[in-house]
Amino acid sequence: MTGGRSLLEVVGTGICGERVVAVARGFIGTPYRHQGSLKGVGCDCLGLIRGVWRELYGVEPEVPAPYAPDWAERAGEERLLEAAGRHCGAALPLAALRPGDLLVFRWQDEAAAKHAGIATPEGRFIHAYEQAAVIESPLVPSWRRRIAGVFRFPELS
Repeated sequence: MTGGRSLLEVVGTGICGERVVAVARGFIGTPYRHQGSLKGVGCDCLGLIRGVWRELYGVEPEVPAPYAPDWAERAGEERLLEAAGRHCGAALPLAALRPGDLLVFRWQDEAAAKHAGIATPEGRFIHAYEQAAVIESPLVPSWRRRIAGVFRFPELS
């Protein structure tokens, strides 16, 4: 939040997807670290999005409260989807997906969404994967069917 308004209200609507992808690709190889958000040091999936946001806009979108690995199962709230909506605007239809969009995933139909990544060209996406690091993976059907929301980063003024 910026002075009581979301960054979305301050900067506009939409950003060059190629720039988002380039920034996200700079995080590839960053080790997985729960609650981390630093390129080359460590990040989780939320930290990847926060780090990309900081590099694009120069500010933190919002600082999350500390969270346990099972935060979504315990809270039962759509915190990740709500935060994406606060900063990127309304979710887009999956058919509108383009490189540079923020993807939010739900592991199970009845569970809260708890994973995030950034769409890249040729049907791929970048995400922080606990067993690997920040990687670029194919957006295969098993990932695609778990998408709970597609969001576009706001345009820089």
